[in-house]
Amino acid sequence: METKIIQLHLDGKELSEKDKTSLKKAGHVLREGGLVAFPTETVYGLGGNALNGESSRRIYAAKGRPSDNPLIVHICRFEDIYSITKIVPEGARKLAQAFWPGPLTMILPKSDKVPYETTGGLETVAVRMPSHPAAREMIACAGGYVAAPSANASGRPSPTTALHVAEDMLGKIDMIVDGGPVGIGLESTIVDLTVSPPQILRPGYITKAMLEEVLGCVEEDPAPGEQKSGQSPRAPGMKYRHYAPRGELIIVEGAKKKVIDFINARAAQDMAEGKRIGVIGTKEAVSLYRADVVKSVGSRENEEEIAACLYAVLREFDRDKVSRIYSESFEAQGLGQAIMNRLLKAAGYRVEKAAGDASETETQGGQGEI
Repeated sequence: METKIIQLHLDGKELSEKDKTSLKKAGHVLREGGLVAFPTETVYGLGGNALNGESSRRIYAAKGRPSDNPLIVHICRFEDIYSITKIVPEGARKLAQAFWPGPLTMILPKSDKVPYETTGGLETVAVRMPSHPAAREMIACAGGYVAAPSANASGRPSPTTALHVAEDMLGKIDMIVDGGPVGIGLESTIVDLTVSPPQILRPGYITKAMLEEVLGCVEEDPAPGEQKSGQSPRAPGMKYRHYAPRGELIIVEGAKKKVIDFINARAAQDMAEGKRIGVIGTKEAVSLYRADVVKSVGSRENEEEIAACLYAVLREFDRDKVSRIYSESFEAQGLGQAIMNRLLKAAGYRVEKAAGDASETETQGGQGEI
């Protein structure tokens, strides 16, 4: 299959007439059952017609994604939510007023209009309204309902540029809409409104504190790394390994100096054994690491910078053919919680403690001092 690439020329946040013409073409591809990768404010999405079960099957096939992993339905107008859900509670209306368009996905009971292929066999549907102008324009041109997971091969780091999309999807999909680098760099927050109190299934840019300002009590998924093998995931990203580089990723927790010493000692040992080693550090410490490839993911003073850079850095290690990567950990609160969530999934929840025995390995983590 030939994948056509369309380049947008965004003037700030405004779409030019040429851009709108290009997005009409993308919308036509989607209406005809094709697949289009497109930019959102979070990551690039891989879009198909959400109301066409065959389009959703094509998304799963292109990504190599398990078919029980639900897709998110993207809309461009709030009123469209009523067609694809059975119930829209007051909490959903309040959240939409506060955060839509934006990086928030809501889980609601699905209507019969949404095929089970789109929801991964579930009776619920994940719905979001992106804030990226190109995404909303394309969704409107496509008929208003676009199912879209991230536009990467299943399990790989999500794409934050069209180049990342092309690395995984060229020749597998009909079109890529190149809107330049995305802004946030991490997938949307997912909140389940079918339970009481509402529950966060995936942390993101919209934090627990922000949700609680609107809804009051909000709980977090108590065991995000323990989705049972025979159970369908309630939301995207809950069951399978995600965001992972090809090399083994290990997160190291502890006080700053101990983390640096621990990583340097392990890296030296690994390199002596012939392994090619990478390190993910922050600007404050990156010059102190000794490994084959050392990359800064941003400053601890700017979590938004870290979020925007994370997936690109993970992909760079693949191009550098690194076999093992050590990463600093981050505080599991605010946006740092979303950063740690993605790192933990990418590492298969492997966390080591710099303060203890070097062989000590945890299955959960995220509370380290660095």
